Amino acid sequence: MQTPYHRHGATAAPQSRSTSQPDTAHANTPAQPDTQPHPDSPAAASGSHGMSTTAVALPVAAALLYGLWTVFVDRTSGSSLGHAWLLGLITAVVSGVLGLLLVRIQSTLVTEVRALAYGTFFGVAIGYLYSISSPAGHTVLESVRMGLIMGAVMFAVSLYVFRTHRVREPHGEHRPRRAHRHPHPSN
Repeated sequence: MQTPYHRHGATAAPQSRSTSQPDTAHANTPAQPDTQPHPDSPAAASGSHGMSTTAVALPVAAALLYGLWTVFVDRTSGSSLGHAWLLGLITAVVSGVLGLLLVRIQSTLVTEVRALAYGTFFGVAIGYLYSISSPAGHTVLESVRMGLIMGAVMFAVSLYVFRTHRVREPHGEHRPRRAHRHPHPSN
């Protein structure tokens, strides 16, 4: 006889009931499927807002550091303090919004596309900082070259990380293997 406890994978009845009493409280009610997310799933970690605290904190912290780095680079290249802080604030807001957007949609992306998105985001950010890093300014081609190099490095690193940590990916394994069915020789 299967009780609702057995249907949902539990091996024993709750501790509050004694084993000598039959479970008649749920005999007339239909069994409802388990609607709670698995504790290791992204939905359980995200809470009611769709994103976990870490998923929000990391892009915000990175955006603040990127804004401060922009202030330092722009001030070192000869800009006034007010201009450097304004530019740092703008880059922090823009990179924070784009980073949060990337974190929000990353679970819908295939591994290669997600690594490409991170590489592109990082390459554009580094290329922009490189373009403002000297008083005379670098040419557009030099900035694009630096952005492409750093974006390619970030693509390779993120692709390696995403493929070696497949279990932790939001959408599961990259390419799960199917179980091979070999006919039994006795059939």
